[in-house]
Amino acid sequence: MKQTISFVTLGVADLERSRRFYRALGWTESPSSQTAVAFFQVGCIAFALFGRESLADDANVSSEGSGFPGFTIAHNVASESDVETTLREAMAAGGRLIRTAEKAPWGGFRGYFADPDGFLWEVCYNPFFLLDDQGFVKLPK
Repeated sequence: MKQTISFVTLGVADLERSRRFYRALGWTESPSSQTAVAFFQVGCIAFALFGRESLADDANVSSEGSGFPGFTIAHNVASESDVETTLREAMAAGGRLIRTAEKAPWGGFRGYFADPDGFLWEVCYNPFFLLDDQGFVKLPK
């Protein structure tokens, strides 16, 4: 399998509410979106929002269950102050603050918010994984 991720798709409880939340963060929805799915270009991958039950049905699994889903989504930024700014933007858009911005034990600076469905986003400044001119993380080789 080629080492790549093409899409990250979230199964959400209320698709229109989630569309409004991500638009309020300043994200631009793709014209390829449809009534049942919203697409956003996020760097070199696509981010999608799909109804939770429909996505579970598509994968042939139960939509029941709650709690920590076992993953987070990270949004890396260029500075510590950008972490705080981004967390404020997420709260203003309707997100919920999960962890205030603070120094991380490994040397970075991070905080967490949850989107309207409780998906966890880490907003992180990592001095060891710098961003390129387009704002993409470039891992050391």
